[in-house]
Amino acid sequence: MSIDLSQFKQTFLEESDEGLDVLESGLLALDSGTADDEVIHAVFRAAHSIKGGAGTFSLTEIAGFTHIMETLLDEMRDGRREISNEAINVLLTSVDVLRELMDSARDDVPPQMGRVNEVQAQLEGVLNSASASGSDDTLQIQNGADNSTADDELAGWLIKFHPHEHMLRTGNDTVRIFKELASLGDLENCADLSALPEFEHMDPELSYLSWTIQLKNNKQQGATDKAAIEEIFEWVEDDCELSIEPLRLSSTSNEAASQDDVPPAEQSTVAVQANEQEAVDNVTPIATKADAKPALKASAKKKKAAEGGSIRVGTDKIDSLINMVGELVITQSMLSQMGDDFSMKKIEALREGLAQLERNTRELQESVMRIRMLPISFSFQRFPRLVHDLSQKMNKKIELKMVGEQTELDKTVMEKIGDPLVHLVRNSLDHGIEDPQTRLAAGKNEVGTITLNAYHQGGFIMIEISDDGAGLPKDKLLQKAIEKGLVSEQENLPDEKIYDLIFHPGFSTADQVSDISGRGVGMDVVRKNIKELGGNVDVTTEEGRGTTFTIRLPLTLAILDGQLVKVGNETYIIPLVSIIESLEIETDNINTIAGTAEVYKMRDEYIPLVRLYDVFDVVPGTTRLQDCLLVVVEGDGGKAGILVDDLLSQQQVVIKSLETNYKRIQGVSGATILGDGTVALILDMSGLLTLAKEIEPAQSYG
Repeated sequence: MSIDLSQFKQTFLEESDEGLDVLESGLLALDSGTADDEVIHAVFRAAHSIKGGAGTFSLTEIAGFTHIMETLLDEMRDGRREISNEAINVLLTSVDVLRELMDSARDDVPPQMGRVNEVQAQLEGVLNSASASGSDDTLQIQNGADNSTADDELAGWLIKFHPHEHMLRTGNDTVRIFKELASLGDLENCADLSALPEFEHMDPELSYLSWTIQLKNNKQQGATDKAAIEEIFEWVEDDCELSIEPLRLSSTSNEAASQDDVPPAEQSTVAVQANEQEAVDNVTPIATKADAKPALKASAKKKKAAEGGSIRVGTDKIDSLINMVGELVITQSMLSQMGDDFSMKKIEALREGLAQLERNTRELQESVMRIRMLPISFSFQRFPRLVHDLSQKMNKKIELKMVGEQTELDKTVMEKIGDPLVHLVRNSLDHGIEDPQTRLAAGKNEVGTITLNAYHQGGFIMIEISDDGAGLPKDKLLQKAIEKGLVSEQENLPDEKIYDLIFHPGFSTADQVSDISGRGVGMDVVRKNIKELGGNVDVTTEEGRGTTFTIRLPLTLAILDGQLVKVGNETYIIPLVSIIESLEIETDNINTIAGTAEVYKMRDEYIPLVRLYDVFDVVPGTTRLQDCLLVVVEGDGGKAGILVDDLLSQQQVVIKSLETNYKRIQGVSGATILGDGTVALILDMSGLLTLAKEIEPAQSYG
């Protein structure tokens, strides 16, 4: 029975993405000229696993490219090659190429081989360089083999492989092992059938065969290292008996005699003579691939793949969910029995049962939400590479520190916060951290530091991006704002307002535009994107000491804590994160600007008033300001007072997207269904305040 391997392809690609992350992080951790044994082994294993899996699914471009990486990593691991900046940079670029090849495999489109061949040539250039400690002619046999004379030169390896009966049940496959061996040289394989039972007694899940294998050196590939063979068998080393011995030229004349030890009747006449073409079936040299066809557009497939994405969930979260479902079933059963023979004597028990149902439902909701929570390390993991590449490009020395990587937030929030974080880190790299000479002249360490920190605070996640660079130039910011007409020369702005100017659209103090940051756009987009997630971003800075951007985000976009307010017969929900305070109106504090715009004096500042019934064109319960309540909110970079008829309860609400189910409405971020079955709109403060500026006040109601 043939097995359709395509059903496992997506799992392989997802696991390979994790392997590429291991590759990238491990390469970044390696210092030039030195290597942590565990790190270099982990990097090699990641490349080896990707190559093996790619061969299984006939992804020959990936397998062939990774094979070259694996060869280079193997030389580093065995100490035969120095770990140099050149090699690390080429390997990091190779990781990028592998990601592109993975994307092509995921979308079932031909890969663009031009870049693949270019980077492969760079890899081969490093492999052929003189930095390896010895050429093929003088290469010493490692792992216990003695030096050889010319008359006793190493011809290959003699491998005796006897799997334990249960090996196949572990998911390992001898065919895969032989294909991997065939990629290292010329393979001659003799099977021992002596333990094979009669057909009717055979168990297809048990292994009965053992093999004597001669792996001879291939002239084109050169001598095979014993460590490369051991790597192939490392997955089954606890499930087999294995010996690997040198095969000398002087002993090859006795090959036939060594096979005569096995009785002729028990020798397999189908012993595999694995030729070069058989090895190519598993690992195809990339350079032979023609770059004839351009890759097809795969936007629709990428979208489908994104929609069908998966996340890994810890078993503790699954166990908690199962326990909550069990509690809910018990409570439901109790209430059901109570309903079969209900009387007023059971009213108190009914109340207790309903209270228990409420607790179970809330705990179940929390358990379900935790399934979507992932550590922010998934977002942070891109930044070591970003800092490494850009610091080299800008000739700066920068150390990246990451704190709170296990802090969890919703998968959707994590996906959408990625771009704003990248822009802020790039901004710190370009504008924040000075070059080494400037830092030394200022009495600083020549190595600058960028710190990413994440932690929970209340019902929010806080993300800080800090640098110990030059800080924001207050005077320069103020002068630029005056030139742009954003601030008058007579205004006396507090420091926080001056620093907040960087979030104004098109505002930049960069002396020249670079391809890293400073294009006069971006920071306003950062704030806009973060506000769309229901969060906000603030900046604190000290000239000469550094800058910190602080992002506050809700833990999830599916549920929010909201304040229900009433306007006429309508109920609206204002996110609690946007509310500063609520108060009764004192008419003496109301002023009118230009005859129409109303402002309210609250302590030492004036805030604009927004009549919600004007914005949404509904009939209010009252138009008399003294009969209204004022909800002071923060949005769009400032404060405003929302006039409502009454404040109702505060509660958690499940957000339903209007854009998905209807269309996008300015000033509304979504909707929810209340306990009585009615629909309430969830207000978007930023959009609402922008919309309020555009409408004319309605006629007063009598």
